[in-house]
Amino acid sequence: MGNVSEAVMQEAMAAWGFDKTVIEVVRYGKGHINDTFCVETQEGQKKRRYILQRMSKTAFRHPEQLMANIVGITDYLSEKIRQVGGDPERETVTVKRTRNGEFFFTDSEGSAWRVYPFIEDTECLQNAVTPELFEASARAFGRFQYMLKDYPADTLYETIERFHDTENRYQNLMKAVEADVCKRAASVQTEIEFAKARKKDCSVCLQALREGKLPLRVTHNDTKLNNILIDKTSGKGLCIIDLDTVMPGLACNDFGDSIRFGANHNAEDERDLSKVNFDPELFEVYTRGFLQGAQGVISSQEKEYLPWGARLMTLECGMRFLTDYLEGDHYFAVHREGQNLDRCRTQFKLVSDMEKCWDQMREIVRKY
Repeated sequence: MGNVSEAVMQEAMAAWGFDKTVIEVVRYGKGHINDTFCVETQEGQKKRRYILQRMSKTAFRHPEQLMANIVGITDYLSEKIRQVGGDPERETVTVKRTRNGEFFFTDSEGSAWRVYPFIEDTECLQNAVTPELFEASARAFGRFQYMLKDYPADTLYETIERFHDTENRYQNLMKAVEADVCKRAASVQTEIEFAKARKKDCSVCLQALREGKLPLRVTHNDTKLNNILIDKTSGKGLCIIDLDTVMPGLACNDFGDSIRFGANHNAEDERDLSKVNFDPELFEVYTRGFLQGAQGVISSQEKEYLPWGARLMTLECGMRFLTDYLEGDHYFAVHREGQNLDRCRTQFKLVSDMEKCWDQMREIVRKY
């Protein structure tokens, strides 16, 4: 099981009683943070599958807070789905309790584990191969906002502090420029100046929150297509997964992160910037789906900030890549020299494109 010892795996399996019913355990998925396994069991006449995960100690130092957020959200969603005649076993993840009734299990090495029942007949796509799929993902994340509209966001723990605090991300970049530990700053002056010219932008959404123009909502904070299970039969977005970063936040940031990720046709580390282009048509497809899914929950004032969410999430991500490049590539995994710098450049190119299409983006939002 790779870096998980046999003894520790047995401990984790026993916590849920899988040691008595297990047929097979295999590594599962493409995630980079947690260790994920698929456990197949024989329960009487039925075979069942479960997702067993060892949570990353590095990314999440307080598993009890993380799991309190997830259990709170998923129990609430189950009830809401049941009320409208849906199927909570398919439309939200469920945290399977241990034999002792706990939400997670801590092994003898101090690592925390959790289990979710496997949702069958679904697929997880790495990118939107068609505009229809991109719109299906938008509808699913919009519906996530709708379903959780009355959930008290301020009761959630901040699992990663200041995650989308764009002002703080800017300050971190300036500290990295000042320290210049790898002596790389001289070669990236163009990128540094690009960020500096947009210092004021970093405050736009946070200032609106401080002034009470934007409400604090339950946000997912990692709204990529691969965090939605797509129903194999209907092709619809069925269930939002990977709830580790569910925290209090701004709806425009969840919207914006999807646009950053999906409204273009390039790889995140594309070196040829002529291939990197923001696509207003995909922006429209996503906007339509997201607002349909949200069913009127997003206020007219929040809608005004949706284009800002797209622009700022892309700028923030570019600044994070640049900061990591200046600090020696210790946060984002790199597979070649300069990869974080290439990632930064693609994000900044998309920001420039959005600035050029700004009026068009705002018109599209007003249309819906």
